[in-house]
Amino acid sequence: MKNVKVYGPGCARCATTEQMVKDAATRLGVEVTVEKITDAKSIAMAGVMSTPGISVDGKLVHTGGLPDAAKLEAWITT
Repeated sequence: MKNVKVYGPGCARCATTEQMVKDAATRLGVEVTVEKITDAKSIAMAGVMSTPGISVDGKLVHTGGLPDAAKLEAWITT
């Protein structure tokens, strides 16, 4: 099971990113737990300077803007 964290203050892009992660996991048949991190201090401590940010199993893989769908699928399947 993959542990995915979506970092952001709760903006529309952050909500869309969270849904993209869930949709990709469902489509690929990958079990994920998705945690949304909205605390500014926690976001900064994770190294996210531009939101939304995504980490997979503790590794920051994306910051700023909506993620590319193909890259998102690769992150949750490897």
